[in-house]
Amino acid sequence: MLDVVVVGAGPNGLTAAVELARRGFSTAVFEARGTVGGGARTEELTLPGFRHDPCSAAHPLAVNSPAFRALPLERYGLEWLHPELPMAHPFPDGTAAVLARSVAETAASFGARDAGAYRRLVQPFLPHWDTLARDFMSLPLTALPRDPVTLARFGLAGLPPSTWLSRRFRDERARTLFAGLVAHVMAPLGGFATGAVGLVFCLAAHARGWPLARGGSQSISDALAAYLKDLGGAVHTDYEVKRLDDLPPARAYVFDTSPTALARIAGLGRYYDSYRYGPGVFKIDYALDGPVPWTAEEARTAGTVQIGADTKEIGNALRAASREGRAPERPFLITVQPTVVDPTRAPEGKHVFWAYGHVPAGWDGDLTDAIERQLERFAPGFRDRVLARATAGPAQLAVRNANYVGGDIATGAVSGLQILLRPKLTLFPYHTPHPAVFICSSATPPGPGVHGMSGHNAAKAVWRRLRQT
Repeated sequence: MLDVVVVGAGPNGLTAAVELARRGFSTAVFEARGTVGGGARTEELTLPGFRHDPCSAAHPLAVNSPAFRALPLERYGLEWLHPELPMAHPFPDGTAAVLARSVAETAASFGARDAGAYRRLVQPFLPHWDTLARDFMSLPLTALPRDPVTLARFGLAGLPPSTWLSRRFRDERARTLFAGLVAHVMAPLGGFATGAVGLVFCLAAHARGWPLARGGSQSISDALAAYLKDLGGAVHTDYEVKRLDDLPPARAYVFDTSPTALARIAGLGRYYDSYRYGPGVFKIDYALDGPVPWTAEEARTAGTVQIGADTKEIGNALRAASREGRAPERPFLITVQPTVVDPTRAPEGKHVFWAYGHVPAGWDGDLTDAIERQLERFAPGFRDRVLARATAGPAQLAVRNANYVGGDIATGAVSGLQILLRPKLTLFPYHTPHPAVFICSSATPPGPGVHGMSGHNAAKAVWRRLRQT
């Protein structure tokens, strides 16, 4: 009998397996796909030699993750590459605001009226960032706060809606960039704790940047899997699990899956029926004949580029997808251009690029034209550089990754109390009614992103239970 079986080889499942194997528990991972990775994969989706990330590509949370920073992943091939600018947000007039490693450079891009307000917002937290990140990414009840005073101050700033926090800024440039940061988790701008979302992304950029993994996001997953094997753990791919009886006997089962899939496999009935999934996305991966011809110079050197003319346009796009059940006419776009820092991802002189916009859950339309019209507003001539494109709407994304129910890449709505308390209103989110079954996916705190902390926190719950028995 094994000590632990993990179902799903995404970053959280692999992290949970590594943490348990490090503590001497016999561990095996079972993955339905032919390779490990979950939301951190790299594949040739368009043309030979063009290496795309089907989901995540830039990794501000991974490089700042307390779980990943405690593991020797560099020894297993993980190398972070930092673009000149972590993120840029261009405007229709050809200028841009930026999220730079430097607080001063970021503040200067907002203009004189808001530079001081931005510095006053982020500077108090930066000296305490590592402790703060560990505290809020470890909640609830997996560890006592190491710096409760700073965590409380962060809560006062971040728990109100992002629209409240944005009132600190007088001009549209800073407000628009901040609204774009909140939109990364597809949360309505006026939602509870959305200020914390934007603030976390800002602090992460200033602390360690928004890097990309050399060779693609697959490098993160491969490093975790290689380390696990060195610890004596096993990884089984092409192994679909439909019920617990499909798995070998174990003292504990840990699921890196959606809550509804866990309930189905483990026979938990309607236990997670109240869990809410969020809007979907429509994503396009491009093979390009040259770099994206951004009008704003800053966007040409940024790893990530946000596309939304102003806060009203971004808010309208989020509202259309999440509340009105329709695709926005001018979608807010998150785009990543890996080859500005990693030319190995494409043939010489060529580039890979991806963009996605928000759409209603399960939407079956085609957003390609709307996305490319948005890109042409900020990068005239973009379409002329397209060699090939691979499109994926909600249905296709759910086929690639079963956790993306209805195309929701956050594995659950990031709104209301579910932004903090997920997948149930409980202080023990990694436990289930079955004493030997646990959940560690992005449906648990601290939520979506490639950071492994959901797996790290779940592993703590598992080894405490195993020690008791």
